[in-house]
Amino acid sequence: MTTTPNELDRIDRALLRALSRNARASGSVLAAEVGVAESTVSLRIRKLQAGGFIRGYHVDIDLEALGASLQALIAVRLVKHARSEIDEFRAAATHFPGVLGLFHMAGAEDYLLHVAARDASELREFVLSYLTGHPAVAHTETNLIFEYADGDGWQELVQ
Repeated sequence: MTTTPNELDRIDRALLRALSRNARASGSVLAAEVGVAESTVSLRIRKLQAGGFIRGYHVDIDLEALGASLQALIAVRLVKHARSEIDEFRAAATHFPGVLGLFHMAGAEDYLLHVAARDASELREFVLSYLTGHPAVAHTETNLIFEYADGDGWQELVQ
């Protein structure tokens, strides 16, 4: 069964908000928070998954606890915009060490990479080894991340 955003009701929206705060919440906790029976929660979550509203459940890993105290956003401009170059860079970049995320963008830059490193030296080595040395890359610009906070702006989409 496919669901569209317009078909989400108050309960679906409340479940999405509750799961975004704690994806590991039990059915009974979710039921109490949303104000429905636990069986309803299970059915609704399955419906939200089948409709593509819930793509998965993720762990928020503390990168600093793993020794990666430095994060950066690195803008990448490609030499050419041939489909093969774009596809090849994307396929390779998602497997570069330290890459947490990859955004293909419109505008002056082609990609934005979210990267974690242990220190500035490791970040420099990453840029030199994986980006400036890559034949598809024409230019990079590195911006350090001082702080990151999750936003909840997605909730406006389900009002």
